[in-house]
Amino acid sequence: MSHPLVLFDDPPDLAPPAINPATFGGATVHELDADSSIVHVRGLITGHDELVRHLSTLAGWERRRRWMYNREVDEPRLTCEYRDLSSAPAFLVEVGAALSWYCGVRYDGLWMNWYRDHHDSTSWHADRPANTQETAVVPVVSLGAARRFLIRRSEGGPSTSFAPAGGDVLIMRGRCQRDWLHSVPKQQSATGPRMSLNFSSTAQVMGQK
Repeated sequence: MSHPLVLFDDPPDLAPPAINPATFGGATVHELDADSSIVHVRGLITGHDELVRHLSTLAGWERRRRWMYNREVDEPRLTCEYRDLSSAPAFLVEVGAALSWYCGVRYDGLWMNWYRDHHDSTSWHADRPANTQETAVVPVVSLGAARRFLIRRSEGGPSTSFAPAGGDVLIMRGRCQRDWLHSVPKQQSATGPRMSLNFSSTAQVMGQK
């Protein structure tokens, strides 16, 4: 059963974004080590390019600043956050509900990153506050153009590369947030903008289900 986007009026010649829960059945598990893995769900969201167009019109996008070494710099991407998922556009609430069902975790928050072109990126990091727990389940939905998603052990070393297509989900499980770091590097060959939907769980951070 698919869930149509209900927040916006779609042109009659464009299919609205929809969720296809049947794709959960074809998910691929990539074992990073005995305690950490990434599940790749392909094609969970159809009409993802149209969804990117809709989400780009939201008022909450901002370019945040952060400290790097001894100075404050602009982050090379835009971010929009819903600390209360229920206040997000209705379709995103539906996506969160589908992932909550599949992952067995109550997701109640969302932050989105918008990589506008090949200059935008996210450096090596673990997701906070999910990394405060021994284990966590953190889903990241990709929309728009494919970009590389890299993950490596916290102490360094070679990275494992994923290239989720638009509409795909990568779910980091186990100790991915404790023992590993991930990034979305600059990519000269990027063919267009990409957005990521990163779902968070208050209950999970509190050590609950």
